[in-house]
Amino acid sequence: MRISSVLYSIRQGFKNIRRNLLFSLASVGTIVSCLFLFGIFYCVIVNFRSAMTDLQNTVTISVFFDEGISDENITLIGQQIRLRDEINTMDFVSADEAWEKFAKENYENYEAAMEAFAGDNPLKNSASYKITLKNLDKQAEFVNYLKELNGVRSVLSSEVTADGIAALNSVVTYASIGIIVILLLVSVFLISNTITIGITVRKEEIAIMKLIGATNFFVRAPFIVEGITIGLVGSLLPIILVYFMYDNVVAYVIGRFAVVKNLFAFVPISELFAVLIPVSIIIGIGLGLVASVLTTKKHLKV
Repeated sequence: MRISSVLYSIRQGFKNIRRNLLFSLASVGTIVSCLFLFGIFYCVIVNFRSAMTDLQNTVTISVFFDEGISDENITLIGQQIRLRDEINTMDFVSADEAWEKFAKENYENYEAAMEAFAGDNPLKNSASYKITLKNLDKQAEFVNYLKELNGVRSVLSSEVTADGIAALNSVVTYASIGIIVILLLVSVFLISNTITIGITVRKEEIAIMKLIGATNFFVRAPFIVEGITIGLVGSLLPIILVYFMYDNVVAYVIGRFAVVKNLFAFVPISELFAVLIPVSIIIGIGLGLVASVLTTKKHLKV
């Protein structure tokens, strides 16, 4: 396609937008609304997943060993466990560390308790591996594997907590995806209507162009430019809105509710928007492109 043809298509695409300014603004507004909600959902989901990850790291599996087991066999068990892909973190807790932690949590004067039991650890058989998983959905299968290992006396895990976290994570994810898909389909529908009106207005002109030998792509190009432009403009505005909204909301929550800062760490804005900006632009342009291609393919049969 020659440069002059490209420039013609771009000019005609912008003319189409001006001719149907009201419908073009409606399409831009719809994309802005959809991508604004998409941005909000994305921020919520990313922070939710971050919180779920932190929560998953508190759900530990404890592996206890047979009485009298040697240090070499404990090390061997650890090597076997570390080969599993499910492992997120794995730490060895000695019997002395377990007793010290127990004393701190259960005695007001834990130093006196430690001194009273000096040389006679009441938890001498409580050495263990503390394990967290990447995905709690795999916990039941992983626990069964641990129980089959030679030298393992017992395995403690919280199935109810793990199942609850996994179920909540799935529900929020699927609900968010469903809402976002509906919003994107609405955007495609409105952009399609805008381009259909432009085709109707120029139907006679398009027919003459086809009669004198204009190719299908040359006829469709201005409408594709129109759709891409609407999608691009519609994707930039919500990014700005979500950026300032997220920044202000996080600052307000942390400033007003200091306890939140200790319980929950918001995802940094730079990390969040490093993904959100390109994704929103791609979605906006993609919506305009898909809507314009589908509409022109359907209506430009002259």
